[in-house]
Amino acid sequence: MSKTELCIRLDLANGNCIGPGKIALLEAIQAKGSITAAARHLGMCYRRAWLLVQDINGALQQPAVTTTIGGRRGSSGAAVTSAGEEVIELYHSIERRTHTSARQEFLAIGRLARRR
Repeated sequence: MSKTELCIRLDLANGNCIGPGKIALLEAIQAKGSITAAARHLGMCYRRAWLLVQDINGALQQPAVTTTIGGRRGSSGAAVTSAGEEVIELYHSIERRTHTSARQEFLAIGRLARRR
């Protein structure tokens, strides 16, 4: 039997939302150092990733991702800022706390679910 998973989407007061897809994108940018590489890693097109980054940055008081263009070899990249790192950390903390506090309910729902 597979375990019941938790998927949280935070609907912010400003009308924006942050969920597992945006968090995964931030983590991929953190790991890969560019939006292009992060998009490729997640199997999405660059435009979609770029629009999500713009959405995340627009939702926060400080940008979660910064980009660099050019350089000697024409290299560009992206980095997750301290605000972005904090969003990732807080999001995962919310996931852990929710999962821990609702453990019995997760088990009960798992028992009610149809088997594959």
